[in-house]
Amino acid sequence: MVLFPNAKINLGLNILRKRADGYHELETVFYPIGLKDGLEFVENNKEVLRFSSSGIPLSIPDEDNIVFKAYRLLAADFTLPTLDIHLHKVIPSGAGLGGGSSDAAFFLKALNDYFHLGLSLEVLKSYALALGADCSFFLENRPVFATGIGEELSPIELSLKGYHLIVVKPPVEVNTKSAYAEIQPAIPNYSLVDALRNNPESWSGLVVNAFEQTVFARYPEIQKVKQQLLELGAVYAAMSGSGSAVYGIFKQDLDLKTMHITPDYFRWKELL
Repeated sequence: MVLFPNAKINLGLNILRKRADGYHELETVFYPIGLKDGLEFVENNKEVLRFSSSGIPLSIPDEDNIVFKAYRLLAADFTLPTLDIHLHKVIPSGAGLGGGSSDAAFFLKALNDYFHLGLSLEVLKSYALALGADCSFFLENRPVFATGIGEELSPIELSLKGYHLIVVKPPVEVNTKSAYAEIQPAIPNYSLVDALRNNPESWSGLVVNAFEQTVFARYPEIQKVKQQLLELGAVYAAMSGSGSAVYGIFKQDLDLKTMHITPDYFRWKELL
């Protein structure tokens, strides 16, 4: 079975407060985009789970990959055959694009369907939450307003259809734990959902990613990407999640060659 797990971007990200358990409450909008990994699995009758990968190199042992963890999570409750799993990685890691969470969510859903486990969407979400706060978003894969630690999802009517999207990731990875440690929580004096109901041309200065201030100070190359996207005509640009990818929303198509960035920067563009 072949799957194509897609990425997401964050439209706005406010860190509201730190909870007693150490987690932070936030609000953001997750928006799915067309950047996709490839994930394939087949039964192998070998009594051992085998994992391989291609594309962007993975920097962790196979058994630590979130797809591996998703299998073990279901296998603890259901009798599953062993599989050969291959992941072709296109979505960069450490980018704030949700690639790992998407891989896991798509895999959970596929295992449920392929092996007729009969799990409801709500039960699948509980498994997904055990793997990551934003993992359950990819089970339905539509724009949502996310609150709590990112697991409380409310569908919203929001479309960027007709806009052009460019995503750029410098060759650095932001440590999410460190990013949270340096941030100062604050309650915004506006409604993020209401702000996003206006067109992207009006978002600048209002729809913000609260991580940008501290992340940009530590990684000026990320800030430089955002500035370049704005100079090239983006009506809105922001870092996604805790970084390090930055996206720009354009009214017109743009040749990536005009960006004059070094080859080791990841680049992606699409018509939304």
